[in-house]
Amino acid sequence: MSTRRISSVTHVGPIAIGSDNPIRVQSMNTTDTNDTEACVAQAKRIIDAGGELVRLTTQGTREAENMKNISARLKQDGYQQPLVADVHFNARVADVAAQYCEKVRINPGNYVDPARTFKHLEYTDAEYQAELQRVEERLIPFINICKEHHTAVRIGVNHGSLSDRIMSRYGDTPEGIVESCLEFLRIFKKHDFNDIVISIKASNTVVMVQSVRLLVQAMDKEDMHYPLHLGVTEAGEGEDGRIKSAVGIGALLTEGIGDTIRVSLSEEPECEIPVARKLVELIPECTRLRAEAEASIHDDTITLSLDAPDWETFQLKAAMAVGALLIDRKATKLILSPKFLDEPSDKAERGDYRGLSDAILQAARIKFTKTEYISCPGCGRTLYNLQETIAKIKAATSHLVGLKIGIMGCIVNGPGEMADADYGYVGAGRGKISLYRKKECIEKNIPEEEAVERLLQFIEEDRKKS
Repeated sequence: MSTRRISSVTHVGPIAIGSDNPIRVQSMNTTDTNDTEACVAQAKRIIDAGGELVRLTTQGTREAENMKNISARLKQDGYQQPLVADVHFNARVADVAAQYCEKVRINPGNYVDPARTFKHLEYTDAEYQAELQRVEERLIPFINICKEHHTAVRIGVNHGSLSDRIMSRYGDTPEGIVESCLEFLRIFKKHDFNDIVISIKASNTVVMVQSVRLLVQAMDKEDMHYPLHLGVTEAGEGEDGRIKSAVGIGALLTEGIGDTIRVSLSEEPECEIPVARKLVELIPECTRLRAEAEASIHDDTITLSLDAPDWETFQLKAAMAVGALLIDRKATKLILSPKFLDEPSDKAERGDYRGLSDAILQAARIKFTKTEYISCPGCGRTLYNLQETIAKIKAATSHLVGLKIGIMGCIVNGPGEMADADYGYVGAGRGKISLYRKKECIEKNIPEEEAVERLLQFIEEDRKKS
């Protein structure tokens, strides 16, 4: 039975994260951050569902300044849960948001470094150090503002938005992901700022788990013990999104790693909270089941019998119990069967156990038996109807076994996550879509009403050539 990794404590408003505090669950608004009424209403739904922190995108100073109004309205109505500003591309926005929010998330991949071009850059050691000095000089004012306002910071690294500088020196590797984080951590530590939470996310569960484990080892070597936020980014929707999240997040939770989590689903954000809470509740049982499953491995196969009161719990429990074993390739085959302690529900009794095994194997990147959708949960940056678009693309491509399609609301992680997808559909502006073949943009700024059909044309043309 694993024990929980001991971290330091980070205070985010009234919420303490890390050490022996409860694992916190959170979600993110999908509303326009300039629309105070819509943001307040959605944040209330997240909190009423059990969310303990609520994040909102702040792509400009106008959005950052409106966080003050959103916060005031929520507190006026008795909601004291902390708000988190999500910042990309514009460091000045982080300075503003830090005055009004309990926490600010910054992304090392685009906080100071220029927008990605996916070009290889050559740096001498001296030139690389000069770039790090430039990062530090820009961080110092932000650190001072956070100290003054008692604002926590989340250093959030996404596999899909590593800078060209990091990619050029370390490649598209867990080592590069971890170094992107450590560069910022060292600066914060140097300037005696410790109210920090760290996240490393990827849509690929193997990359996510390997990177977080590597980060924990690297932090221990440098005597850093900050709390960790876990999530599989762009996990998708429905059963597939839940299973993928349970495989990645669950693999780490059963190793005692994780202080706060988010299940990123392409659904209404309040739908994420019950799933996240269920994963936290299942930690003790799934840690035990993981050990039992490992002991059952024979002929490259995990055999696991589970009890569960309903089908969703069965799915989450199975994915969480075997996630790490499959990611580590201790087995590549999975047999699941029910073992109900209580009278099973009709749905649980009728569960597709073979289909669930295949879905878990696909989430662990072992065996692809259906189309893979890498879809973001949406946020205030999303400029098209994400859920409707996902449904259209799924209806037209669900027969293409093994094909990976990325469906992204905006450019923050969109182009980067295309590296793990065969095709990408990315929001480029109001009513405009750009299409990708892996990392290559093949058509820009298509009218939204034409974009799905154009994507399908590209896929069909490529399939005819192959």
